[in-house]
Amino acid sequence: MRYSACIEWLFATEEPDVANRVRAAKAAGLEAVEFWRFSNKDCDAIRQALDETGLTLAGILCEPIAPLTNPESHQWFLEGVRTSLGAARQLGARVIIAQAGDNQPGMARAAQHAAIVKVLKEAAKILEGSDVVLALEPLNDRVDHPGYYLTSTEEGLDIVDEVARPEIKLLYDIYHAAVMGEEIEVLSGRLDRVVHVHLADTPGRGEPGSGRMDYAERLEWLEAQGYTGLIGLEYKPSGPTVETLRFRDGLGAD
Repeated sequence: MRYSACIEWLFATEEPDVANRVRAAKAAGLEAVEFWRFSNKDCDAIRQALDETGLTLAGILCEPIAPLTNPESHQWFLEGVRTSLGAARQLGARVIIAQAGDNQPGMARAAQHAAIVKVLKEAAKILEGSDVVLALEPLNDRVDHPGYYLTSTEEGLDIVDEVARPEIKLLYDIYHAAVMGEEIEVLSGRLDRVVHVHLADTPGRGEPGSGRMDYAERLEWLEAQGYTGLIGLEYKPSGPTVETLRFRDGLGAD
């Protein structure tokens, strides 16, 4: 497996400067980095650190975050897709990550589902030919994101299938899925819809091995099924980041 460090949390205690977290990730033997918002960061300094280290940028958030479940926010979201595409090109990111937004009171789930499909079809047109993919991310509503609409990986895959465009894929988060009680087999036969994977342990959202989740079995399943993408380490380190990366030693990492 190849790993990407989410430098919002990894190396954050050791390196206040985000660009230096890129360098720290390289020194720790990671293959890529990722972060959330680009609008609050020095993108020129990050680009320089990426060039210097040879690391790739696995992904950034699509900004501004707008609820896809609400048709009134669609124009705002699509403007954000254009802006985020520009940032992705500047930084060399191949994925921009979008969240579905909260459940809309008084609006049927079927209507919200249809709204997400509709706006993602429009987003695909903006991304066409760019070699940048928008990844829709299911999240858990039991611990971290109360009120969030898209908590089901299966529904997320259905949305990707209904959009039916190569520019729109799924981000599969092992932590969020586990909190929702999903097994990794929900991806059976549909793994090609997944462009990126996130990992943290549960409970607590710490590093793999800090909780009780069968993370090794889930990673092994992904590998056995032919997943060749990055595993984004989006966890809260319980100690020095380098020490928390030792979980890789038992998984065949270099």
